[in-house]
Amino acid sequence: MAASPVIELRDIVVARDGSRILDGIDLVVRPGEHWTVIGPNGCGKSTLLRIAAFREHPTSGSVRVLSAELGRVDIRRARGAIGWVSGGLSDVLRHDLSASDVVVTALHGALEPWWHEYRDEDRHRATAILDQLGVGSLVERRFGTLSTGERQRVLLARGLMADPAVVLLDEPAGGLDLGAREELVASLETMTTGLTPTVMVTHHVDEVPVGATHALVMSGGRSVASGSIDDVLRGEALSEAFGLAITVDRRADGRFSAYASRPPL
Repeated sequence: MAASPVIELRDIVVARDGSRILDGIDLVVRPGEHWTVIGPNGCGKSTLLRIAAFREHPTSGSVRVLSAELGRVDIRRARGAIGWVSGGLSDVLRHDLSASDVVVTALHGALEPWWHEYRDEDRHRATAILDQLGVGSLVERRFGTLSTGERQRVLLARGLMADPAVVLLDEPAGGLDLGAREELVASLETMTTGLTPTVMVTHHVDEVPVGATHALVMSGGRSVASGSIDDVLRGEALSEAFGLAITVDRRADGRFSAYASRPPL
């Protein structure tokens, strides 16, 4: 018997200004699964993730995360068990906060450290997570002085700080150069080898970390393909989603790459 879903989104519709951003999308994530949601710009990936994070309501459809049903629970409490990683947090966090402050404030879903008291154990945990992600030396550095890649890994540490039951990552490698992206993907692999389920939104198959188990390919607010990553992350689904004849390769180390084999269809 299959384990109960950690995330269960059914027939999700989001309509705005007469257009459907999402049109009947399903996403069901079970314990131990690591999902990648991939598709072109504007296909609704980030909207879907925000709904799973209890940060946006759909026009219609049902949303259950960690047995809590959106619309029937206090979303402030429900969010506490959801690790949320988004580059957009960089714009709302005060840039003179230390990396340690950025990480520990996640314990209370806060953006400022003065609203709550933090124990030495909390600070030690923040440092340990930053160490695990390869940026432990930045613990006292001001957030605003960090490179984009360093900030993304600090935000990743923030997403793990409260020991969440599920982690949602919205384009964590967005805007990174090649070196910073590869460092971040290596950090993500420490998560996809664990038991805590994850869902990551990306545009690029080469950002999919080793250990990802499932994929949802989207286009135009709809699902093109969904299921085991070996069955879904193929040229056929990506060609349909992106409107190009795409070839997908998987290297011996488990990483993916993709390229267009001829001009747009």
